[in-house]
Amino acid sequence: MALAATTSVERDGNVRAISRGLAVLQAVNRGGSVTMMEICRSAQIPYPTACRIVQTLMDEGMIEREPARKRYRPTALVRTLSFGFQDESDLVAVARPHIVALTNKLAWPVSVTTRVGPVMMVRDSTHKLTSLTLHNYVPGFTLPIIECSTGKAYLAFCEEEERRGVLQGLRQLDGPAERMAVLLTSNERMLADIRTRGFATQARNAYTATPGKTSSVAVPLFQNDRVVGALALIFFASAVSMAEAEGRFVTALQDTARAIAGELGQKHPIDIR
Repeated sequence: MALAATTSVERDGNVRAISRGLAVLQAVNRGGSVTMMEICRSAQIPYPTACRIVQTLMDEGMIEREPARKRYRPTALVRTLSFGFQDESDLVAVARPHIVALTNKLAWPVSVTTRVGPVMMVRDSTHKLTSLTLHNYVPGFTLPIIECSTGKAYLAFCEEEERRGVLQGLRQLDGPAERMAVLLTSNERMLADIRTRGFATQARNAYTATPGKTSSVAVPLFQNDRVVGALALIFFASAVSMAEAEGRFVTALQDTARAIAGELGQKHPIDIR
């Protein structure tokens, strides 16, 4: 009986209940105020399972139900999960005025991202500063590393040992994004081309809040000759072709990335992954 229970809970060495619980907590934390159905869609789990996990997280004080509304939000207790984590405050503080200036110049939103495991996470963005956006991507929003321009830029310019580790981890996962990542990186051609050109692109990203509506171009962000993140400019796919975007935006992005790297180089190295 115990063996059967263990087999049903664990898959490939992972405890499924923990994975699902973390997915629900991330969904609530990213959404800020979400319904149960929104939690189900974001975490990609059945409704009854989401209800049980939400109740457990409420019992633990991590989330709460809003008064008079069937919506759920994180509590201050969620912050305790980050104790001991050294964040990327230097990167965000240095980059902020530069990405604001870039959005003021080009009108399109810009995001600063860093790698967190197999995904790229938004650390700061200027979506709130422009009307040329379909969604406000707040810090914490994640994208599969090979399904976004920032992830491609990061992988192309990071150290070989780190790149091998990321790709090895992706091969052990079984989602559609991970399978596509393994396919796209089956040889070095794509990443080598990005290194040659100095930037990466993603047309009609399927993993955004508005799938297929936006495209992006991205460049790596360095500190003391080490990649610490990536900078992306996001635009409407129906309004700007990729060729046009490359001609209009890449040079300004690269100039901004160099300015950020110059200021970061004056600070002590930081670990932002």
